[in-house]
Amino acid sequence: MGIAALVFDLDGTLVDSAEDIAEAINRSLEELSLSRVSEATVRSWIGEGVRRLVAIALAHAGSERTPEEVMPLFLRHYHDCLLRSPRLYDGVADALQQLQARGLPMAICTNKPSALVPPLLAHLGIAGYFAHIVGGDTLPQRKPSPEPVLHAARLLGRAPAQCLMVGDSATDLEAANAAGMPIALVRYGYPRDLDLDAAGAVAVIDDMRELLAGV
Repeated sequence: MGIAALVFDLDGTLVDSAEDIAEAINRSLEELSLSRVSEATVRSWIGEGVRRLVAIALAHAGSERTPEEVMPLFLRHYHDCLLRSPRLYDGVADALQQLQARGLPMAICTNKPSALVPPLLAHLGIAGYFAHIVGGDTLPQRKPSPEPVLHAARLLGRAPAQCLMVGDSATDLEAANAAGMPIALVRYGYPRDLDLDAAGAVAVIDDMRELLAGV
């Protein structure tokens, strides 16, 4: 593919953190005397940042509270639940090691609050693979805006067309397309309603190690 750098989404692409995000949402709902929801339901809400996640949860619960009111409470629970049970998807650690060995610089571009990213990467043993982190609050915009993806490319010192975005959702797809960056999509993760095979990605993969044949 002629790729000189990689930009990875985090949740649903490198890390399965849905159980912990769901627990943070449910602890928040319980504190507001609202009903818990299933992990599968929360999985369908992940991808557009924490404010949007909280807004969807409140609407689903029929609450009249605003996301701004609830965000401090949610972020407290999110921090407490961050390292409960996250796990790397199969093949991720091996793929990152081999990509780094090939001299390819890598960055994270996620809608997760930036302060929560380094402890999660360190906990999972993959912090050393990433030269830069672009979080959901690094810029005024977040994915699906192209700005975070473009910012990641600038930090890596590469043109967007020289980078490969790796993600799992329409949020990643829209951001990469708008940035002029090719994208590979994973079949696992939190795709929501995205038709992966019709998305126009340069690759759709079941295991991160499949990237190694194309970069």
